[in-house]
Amino acid sequence: MMNIVQMGLGPIGQQLTRYLAEREGISIVGGIDPDPNKIGNDLGEHAGLQKIGVEIAPDLDSVALLDKADVAVITTLSSLKKVSPQIIEAAGHGLDIVSTCEELSHPWQTQPEVAKRIDEHCRKQAVSCLGTGVNPGFLMDYLPSVLTSVCQKIDKVKVERIQDAEPRRKPFRDKIGIGLTEAEFKAKRDSIRHVGVEESVRMIADAMNWQLSDVEETLELVKADRDLKNDRIDVDKGQVSGVKQVGRGYRDGKEVITLVFKAAAGVTHSHDTINISGTPTFTSTIDGGINGDIATSAITVNAICSVREAGAGLKTMLDIQVPAYFDEASP
Repeated sequence: MMNIVQMGLGPIGQQLTRYLAEREGISIVGGIDPDPNKIGNDLGEHAGLQKIGVEIAPDLDSVALLDKADVAVITTLSSLKKVSPQIIEAAGHGLDIVSTCEELSHPWQTQPEVAKRIDEHCRKQAVSCLGTGVNPGFLMDYLPSVLTSVCQKIDKVKVERIQDAEPRRKPFRDKIGIGLTEAEFKAKRDSIRHVGVEESVRMIADAMNWQLSDVEETLELVKADRDLKNDRIDVDKGQVSGVKQVGRGYRDGKEVITLVFKAAAGVTHSHDTINISGTPTFTSTIDGGINGDIATSAITVNAICSVREAGAGLKTMLDIQVPAYFDEASP
């Protein structure tokens, strides 16, 4: 039996509780969230399940069965600087770590000092730490890196993730500014973006041992071309319906990696498309795209066994065994 402690019980954390609870060979022995309205509640009931006999605790030291835990699943923050103390604490208790922190997916060039500190601490504690998710962590970095495996030569990699944001959870819709006016968007510009684009560019380059001369990222708002109103969203024509973000990686001044991320309410043709230019040149498209909330929760669960086998230190998706679906976790 593999014993899990969850840290962070928002929408993704609750979905993870449901996904973890249904897997054979996995037992949730603790759940942590500092929200006073959650503390003391049964973790299963909090996630819409029957009681599982685990009370939500305010911090790691308050988890009654902490000494039984093997892995911490951290779904709290996107900022690596803010989540790193949680990682350090979990590692200090001898727990392997899987986190959905976007900036943890490939931090070696973006935040080298924090990455080094986490890596050294995990090695000292003989535990492994991984940042993963659907994006970053799979669709716009790991998957295109895998597709280059069949190429004799690569000239350029371009990825497009175009998705209708309406079905996504509310925190995601808020993060991309849905329903704001243009003035409100500009005022909140620093906090409205999809986190992890540069990390994805860096991961692809790392996979192919490319040394990038520059990485740049642009963001622009997407305006609604019609009224978008239902029980989930209320957007007038002309208001912000989402964002378009582009990351570019250069070698000797030449653009060799292009990542286009567009998430907006009302998108009519969602898709995930990877174009590999080289020998051979080909395009792979997932028509309809992958639902981000389902996929993030699923890959986090599926990565647990791979992280347990990964060896000590800070890992990326390029370092671990393929995090394939499993019916039952190995002890």
